[in-house]
Amino acid sequence: MRALIQRVSRASVTVNGKTISSIGHGLVALIGVGHTDGEDQALWMAEKIATLRIFSDAEGKMNLSVLDVKGEVIVVSQFTLFADAQKGRRPSFVDAARPEVAAPLVERFVSLLQQQGVLTQMGVFGADMQVEIHNDGPVTIWLEK
Repeated sequence: MRALIQRVSRASVTVNGKTISSIGHGLVALIGVGHTDGEDQALWMAEKIATLRIFSDAEGKMNLSVLDVKGEVIVVSQFTLFADAQKGRRPSFVDAARPEVAAPLVERFVSLLQQQGVLTQMGVFGADMQVEIHNDGPVTIWLEK
């Protein structure tokens, strides 16, 4: 499982001209699922994202988590995180899990994140989405389990 998380001042997801998710201060988590990913990876990723200290404290040090700052998270499924562009001009996505495997695991990940106490919204799996991200910092972190 791979995640690209960005600390945001605000973010939203729009599908077919309709905003389906919108947050202020928090995180956008772009999530990719690979063939060998399962419950263990989803649990690790949810716990890591909920508790990762990437928000500034009163002294300006990255010492607070999204839980500490009462931020929200938008989760967007992104199979392209498994792109292999080493050869040729067109990326290969053979390492990404098929939708019938990935969709339930992304939903499980969201559920686990919510169980951690994080207010969480989602994009629409498999949809053509416009994701508006106002990266705060900028802070962008790559996670892989």
